[in-house]
Amino acid sequence: MLRPYERNVYYYETDKMGIMHHSNYIRIFEETRIHFLSEAGMPFPEIEAKGILMPVLSVECSYLHPLRFGDTFSVDLRITEFNGVKLGVRYIVKSIATGEICAEGKSSHCFTDEELKPLRTKSRFPEIYSIFADHMNDE
Repeated sequence: MLRPYERNVYYYETDKMGIMHHSNYIRIFEETRIHFLSEAGMPFPEIEAKGILMPVLSVECSYLHPLRFGDTFSVDLRITEFNGVKLGVRYIVKSIATGEICAEGKSSHCFTDEELKPLRTKSRFPEIYSIFADHMNDE
């Protein structure tokens, strides 16, 4: 299992109420995916250098407890679906100070070439396929 992504809430991410604006959670999901790939040994720039794109097909987030400027949080990422062409990811955002779950979300992606044509990673890029397949059942 890979270590969670961790960081603090930045001031610019907060709204007039002093809490992290809801749109920033989607950005944090992306940061977490980038972190996951680096931790798994395949940094995102290496994937892109091979001509592989991972566009977002859908994303959703449920907000449970607010995070405020300076709060430290962690994000656990789980691969929930992977067939070599499509990828499903779940995120759990927790306050490090309280342990409370602050947000939960999920996103779906596909693997394409630079012309946005679907790629079958298992046959064309087995090293990338194995990263996701190997972490499919991490708990």
